Amino acid sequence: MALDEALLLTFDPHRSLPILRLYGWEPAALSLGRFQDAAAVLDLARCRSAGIPLVRRITGGGVIYHGDELTYSIICAPHHLPPDSSIKESFRYLTAFLLLFYGKLGLAPHYAAEISQAQHLGRRTPFCFAGQESYDILLEGKKIGGNAQRRLKEVIFQHGSIPLLNRAEEGGTFMREPPEGIGAETFSLCQAGIREDEVTLKSLLAESFQEGMGVLLREERLTTQEEEKSEELRVKYRDDGWNLRGETA
Repeated sequence: MALDEALLLTFDPHRSLPILRLYGWEPAALSLGRFQDAAAVLDLARCRSAGIPLVRRITGGGVIYHGDELTYSIICAPHHLPPDSSIKESFRYLTAFLLLFYGKLGLAPHYAAEISQAQHLGRRTPFCFAGQESYDILLEGKKIGGNAQRRLKEVIFQHGSIPLLNRAEEGGTFMREPPEGIGAETFSLCQAGIREDEVTLKSLLAESFQEGMGVLLREERLTTQEEEKSEELRVKYRDDGWNLRGETA
């Protein structure tokens, strides 16, 4: 999370090229949305006894249980998107490569807006996987992963998850009010019969991003500025004031 924020804060909208970051979580952890109160939505005693780390994201939305998943981050400027894209349209544009990725795996993905009833969309829930937004992606009618966005004046940051295994039910047990039947409403690559290793899946994600965006990816190391900002922010992401209550120094 510190590196995600560092990439956002050091991005120069006039000079930087768009960034795609692919990563995972070890050990499994819970991330809170930017404006959530940890004590209000999580059973903190259970989290502590289970040794589950808690971290707060810079994006909004509900709690996410990160375990056995691929996570992506995109950092770009508004001028990298189609002209006059609304926030909602930007979600569709920046998740299109995921549809391509699932398609290359032989799956049939759809946006929630294409097949869900209107009354089910935009429902606010403390647990991310229990709700659906228009451009959440569904496989076999069930939500797979989630996506969230943060914007500065001239920079767009978006990240999202691709579950390898469905651990939503397990994650829900750490909520003060566990969502009933969440495991039956969510989906994972394993449930779709996908068994490829993470290296292969990351390569396919990168291929899908290049094809969908019409770009050429170039692998690079972090810049000195990005590394220094990330190290500086690690202090914040180790602090309970930020992670539990959203307090900033």
